[in-house]
Amino acid sequence: MYTHFFKRIIDFWIALVTLILISPVLLIITILLYVFNEGAGAFFLQERPGLHGRIFKIIKFKTMNERKDASGKLLPDVQRITKFGRFVRNTSLDELPQLINVLKGDMALIGPRPLLVKYLPLYSKEQMRRHDVRPGISGWAQCQGRNSLSWTDKFALDVWYVDHISLVTDLKVVFVTVKKVLCREDINTSDKRAAVTMEEFNGHN
Repeated sequence: MYTHFFKRIIDFWIALVTLILISPVLLIITILLYVFNEGAGAFFLQERPGLHGRIFKIIKFKTMNERKDASGKLLPDVQRITKFGRFVRNTSLDELPQLINVLKGDMALIGPRPLLVKYLPLYSKEQMRRHDVRPGISGWAQCQGRNSLSWTDKFALDVWYVDHISLVTDLKVVFVTVKKVLCREDINTSDKRAAVTMEEFNGHN
């Protein structure tokens, strides 16, 4: 039976072996990002809600520099993302450090994506159920459209996953995720003129 305990064991060992195998690639990406980010660092840490809303720090590769305007305010995302950073993001390589979060037990390989802490008060009771499982590096919503989906649709798919979690579903997510990454599908919103990141959730969209 695919229990949460069994899923956790599988996630831990896959994450550990994968990290060992790709460690040379991670080192190269880290060095290149440090250079392209103009010394701003290669990693991005941010608080996110995990299982039952417990806060943890997610680890991602940093794809933007810290350039500011004359008033000292950070420039918009589209102006700060570097050429190499855009490549890292478009190929989803920026997500690889989250394997460390999986090892620590903050995340799973497959599950609803961990979003911003400030969204917690905005969820409906039904949407809040997405936190009944560990958040994942990829998830069911990512398979169905990723950032091309509305927030409402995305949360509905997250809750569907919570209710239908299984080994078969997780394997399907892995297969579709790899396909989408290789084809670079649904990286940003469906509006090609949109910002680098998706618009923020306001409790309604």
